[in-house]
This record gives sequence, C-alpha cells and structure tokens, in this order.
Amino acid sequence: MRIAFANDHAATAVRAEILQALKRHGAEVVDFGVDCEDPVDYPDMAEKAVRALQRGEVDRAVLACGTGLGMSITANKFKGIRCALCTDEYAARMARAHNDANVLALRGREIEPGRNAAVIDVFLRTEYQAGRHQRRLDKVSRIEGDEDRTTATQDTRRGPDDSGN
Repeated sequence: MRIAFANDHAATAVRAEILQALKRHGAEVVDFGVDCEDPVDYPDMAEKAVRALQRGEVDRAVLACGTGLGMSITANKFKGIRCALCTDEYAARMARAHNDANVLALRGREIEPGRNAAVIDVFLRTEYQAGRHQRRLDKVSRIEGDEDRTTATQDTRRGPDDSGN
C-alpha cells in the first residue's frame, strides 16, 4: 500500500511516530511533510498529499497539523476525498468501516504519545463494510457533484441585518 503523508510545522513532534506506524504496516510512504518548525501553511501541505491520492499515485493519505482540523477541512474540499479527523481508535474504525474514509487527519499537539500510532493501526486494518453504508456515500457523492448547491459558509457570513445584496 502506498500512502501519502503530509504534516505542517505544528505536527513535527509527532512526525516520527506517524511515519514509523505507517512503515510498520508495510506502507510505502510518499512524504510531502516538513521536519522543522519553520512555519508553513497547512492547506499547501494537505493539497500535495491529496492531489497524489486523486491522481491514483497513492492508495490513502495521512495528514497532521496542530489540531488536525485545518488539514481535514482542506482535504474535504477536494472531489472524491473523504477525510476523517480521528483522535481515538473508535473514530478510526468507523471512519473506514462506515464512511470509507480515504484520508486520515491527526493531531500534532495535545495528544498523548502513542495515540496517533494506535489510530493509524486501526485505520489501516479496518475494511469498508459497504452494504447499507454505500447508499449514504452515494448521496455524499451526489451532493459533492452538485454545482448548484448553496453552501452553509455563504449563508453564515451575513450579519443579522445584512440582506446579502
């Protein structure tokens, strides 16, 4: 299995743990991350790994930033990407089994040693169950492809007295 990995400066402290966990599974890692704390922008790092997944160069991707939130939000902007931010094994299992997540986002800060490795282990061992879950993913894909939809972001940017004109 080929896995793209990307981290930003806020996840350098967990980088070695993540790479070791991936390699324990026999993964060939395509590394787009950084190994220093010089600031980089998480959207740039996420895009490199996610684009490799979209092009079929890798089978999955693992992303890490300070909270995991920025990477997961960015990754989910790309068509066909189902990124799950997982901070425990249960979330990792459900992300794969029910949601067929193809990208895992992890926290680089405020996470106990070994937790990310445990999450990775479950994420990589768990297979998608399809069945009743497939119709839900089909709906997500339909929504993703709907160019005419109005996003929640557009609606929430207006103030209480703003007519939007």
